[in-house]
Amino acid sequence: MDFLPIFLNLKDRHCTVIGGGEVAARKVALLRQAGAQVTVVSPQLGDTLARTAEVGEIEYVPEGYSEALLKESVLIIAATDQREVNQAVAEAAGRLNIPVNVVDSPDLCTFVMPSIIDRSPVMVAVSTGGSSPVLGRMLRQKLETTIPAGYGQLARLAKAFRDKVKEKFKNGVDRRLFWEKVLEGPIAEMMIAGKEQQATEALEKALTTAGDTMPGHGEVYLVGGGPGDPDLLTFKALRLMQQADVVVYDRLVSKEVLELVRRDAERIYAGKERGVHAIPQEGINDLLVKLAKEGKRVCRLKGGDPFIFGRGGEEIETLMEEGVPFQVVPGITAASGCATYSGFPLTHRDYSQSVTFVTGHLKDGTINLNWPALAQPNQTIVFYMGLHGVQTICDQLIANGLPGTTPAALVQQGTTRHHRTLIGDLKTLPGIVEAGDVKPPTLIVVGEVVKLHEKLNWFVPSDLD
Repeated sequence: MDFLPIFLNLKDRHCTVIGGGEVAARKVALLRQAGAQVTVVSPQLGDTLARTAEVGEIEYVPEGYSEALLKESVLIIAATDQREVNQAVAEAAGRLNIPVNVVDSPDLCTFVMPSIIDRSPVMVAVSTGGSSPVLGRMLRQKLETTIPAGYGQLARLAKAFRDKVKEKFKNGVDRRLFWEKVLEGPIAEMMIAGKEQQATEALEKALTTAGDTMPGHGEVYLVGGGPGDPDLLTFKALRLMQQADVVVYDRLVSKEVLELVRRDAERIYAGKERGVHAIPQEGINDLLVKLAKEGKRVCRLKGGDPFIFGRGGEEIETLMEEGVPFQVVPGITAASGCATYSGFPLTHRDYSQSVTFVTGHLKDGTINLNWPALAQPNQTIVFYMGLHGVQTICDQLIANGLPGTTPAALVQQGTTRHHRTLIGDLKTLPGIVEAGDVKPPTLIVVGEVVKLHEKLNWFVPSDLD
C-alpha cells in the first residue's frame, strides 16, 4: 500500500495553498467544501480565486512564497507552475511535519488528492497514488453509477437511530444483523426514494418489533427499460434491477437489458404479442400484488417508458388499491430513442412544431383513431405498435388530407445492434415494409422531419448475429 487512505477533519482549521491559478482554485474549492479556512499565497490571482477573495471567502497574501507563511497550517498544497517553488514548499512542509500535496508531482507529496464521490456524510475516495489521475477519475465515474445520491440521507437516518439501536441490541453481532436488514431492505429504499417520513416510521416500527422478525413486506418497481440499448438505462433503473428478487418482464425488453438483472433473481415472462398474451393484464396486476405481499422486491421491467403505452397506470392502480408500496422509474420511450438513433429529431423549427404519440393498435383490436386531428401539417406523428396496420395508417392519413408524398419511416428494433430504418412516404411505405420482411418491435414516424434522416443519420448498427 503506497498511501494510507484517511479522511481529515479540516473544519475551521487553517490550510495554505501556494499558487493563484485555476489548478489552485480547484484545490481551494475542495478545502472550502470540507470547511477549512484557506489562505492563498501568490503574487497574482486568476479570475476564479480573485472573485473568491473579493467576497472574503479566502485570505489572500499577495506576495511570493516564504516558509514563514506555512507555520500555522495543518495542511499545505503547492500548485504553482514553478518546480523549484513547489519543491521548496515540500521541503519546508517536511521540516515542519505538515502534510503537503504538490500538484502533478507525486514524488514531492506526503498525501495525494483522490477523486471524490460525495454523498455526505458518506464519502468515497479513489486514488492511483498520483500515477494516473485520469484513471482515478474514470473509476470514480463508474462508482458514481452504483452509489445513489440518497445514500447521504440514508446515512443520516442511521446516525439518528444509532444510539437507540445500540441500547436495544447489547450484542454487536445482533446490531450488525439488524442494520444489514435495514440498509439492504425496503427501509433503505424508501429513504433513497426520498420518502424520509415513511422510512423513519418504518425504522421505528422495525426497532420496536426487533427480536422477533422485521416486518415482512415487499415493494414493486415499475422500471422503464428503454428502447433496447442498455446504455440508455437510468442509474436508478439499473440499481433497482440489480436488487430485485423477482423480475416480471415484457417482450419488448431487449436481451441486453435483461442481462443486467441480478443473476439469481427469478424471471417471469409476461410478454404480449398480437393476439397472444403470456399472462393477461389482470393476471399481471394480481401477480405483482401476490409477489410483493410475499415480501419480495419485484421489478416490473417494461420496454420504453412504463407510462407511455406501457400499461403502467393500470398496474399501479391495482397496487394502490391493495396497499402495496411501489416506485415508478421513467425510461426513454421508443419514440425518442428510435427517432434519435435514426437521425431525425421529433421536432424541428423548420419542419415540425409539435409531436403526437399514437397507438396503432387499440384495446378492441381496431385502429379507429381521430384521423382528422392527426392529419395536420407541421407536426410529427409517432405510431406505436403500428406494423400490422401500416397500410390503414397511411391510407387514412392521405384520406384525411395529408399529401401522399408526406415523408414516413418505419424503425425496426430501434437503438439496438439490429436497428434498421426504412424510409418512404405515405404512398410507398406499406410496400417498402412488405418487401423488407419487417418484424416487431417497430415504430412508424410520419412527418417532414423524416427528411433529415439522410443528413443527420449518425448511428451505424453492428449486427453481430
